[in-house]
Amino acid sequence: MPRRKEGEQFAIATQLLGVNQIKAIAEDGKERNCRIPGKMKKKVWIREGDLILIKVWDFQPSKADIAWRYLGFQREYIQKKGLLKNLPL
Repeated sequence: MPRRKEGEQFAIATQLLGVNQIKAIAEDGKERNCRIPGKMKKKVWIREGDLILIKVWDFQPSKADIAWRYLGFQREYIQKKGLLKNLPL
């Protein structure tokens, strides 16, 4: 679950930009360029439409780091709990 005090929020991956860059729409309605950090780069594969957890940069709010990618059953569970109402699914 996102830690709101640390700037984390849910997002949907909308476009793959190449190498380690992904464009995503966050809960607050803003589209951000997200970066896949090195520890996730070769281990986690992200596709368009995936639910991800992002951490917004403090010094540049138009960008974020990807913290987690949720699997299908995890997304369904979060959706049933009503936590994805602000996302355009």
